[in-house]
Amino acid sequence: MSGHSKWSNIKHKKGKEDAKRAKVFAKLSRYITVAARANGLDPEFNPELKVAIDKAKSENMPNDNIDRALKKAAGEAGGQDYEEIVYEGYGPSGVAIIIEALTDNRNRTAPDVRHALEKFGGNLGTTGSVTFMFDRLGKILIEESDSVDEDTLMMDAIDCGAEDIENIDEAYEITTSSQNYLKVKSALEEKGYEIAASELGYFPQNYIELTDETDLKNMERMIDMLEDNDDVQEVYHNWSIPEERE
Repeated sequence: MSGHSKWSNIKHKKGKEDAKRAKVFAKLSRYITVAARANGLDPEFNPELKVAIDKAKSENMPNDNIDRALKKAAGEAGGQDYEEIVYEGYGPSGVAIIIEALTDNRNRTAPDVRHALEKFGGNLGTTGSVTFMFDRLGKILIEESDSVDEDTLMMDAIDCGAEDIENIDEAYEITTSSQNYLKVKSALEEKGYEIAASELGYFPQNYIELTDETDLKNMERMIDMLEDNDDVQEVYHNWSIPEERE
């Protein structure tokens, strides 16, 4: 892994204002419901559901909301069907973007995504046009503390199946394959480590720095517009976000 950590990109993506929290919870509820309907209500036997619930908890979503989403899945055998779609495109100056959506109407979602990209100097690409620039990985963050010994954590993480561990920003960033993400996370928790943050997603192999102020503003507005879309679950990109804009 590169010595220059980009965990700040996750923190930026996940740093929701309180005004948007209800929208975030609504998206997470949809994610939980869809995952539960697809493969069952028990997260121990449904990895996708466990990822969804972990994500909801990381956003401080109340347990009552999670329970309602699960109950909705249990009672929705003939209910609304959602489709998982991954869009690929470009932002200003060729920034690569991956957009994950859950939608009940792709004829609504695709034009909305295209509009958000084109409005701020980007364009919608074809399937496979940017995913080759990203790796599907798990990232687990454990903060530095007197109770965490770096050498012991490194051995524990590797023994649990992690691919790499790096000391960054007063924390340890553990990288896993997408297949081993839940196994490593659970094993570290069982060993008593407190997980500060975790993410399963698309991580870019290289990053693009934007220096033009117009491009910077357009990139920020594009991400905001995409994330504000009810159908969009996640937005990944290879923009190296300047520290002052995090």
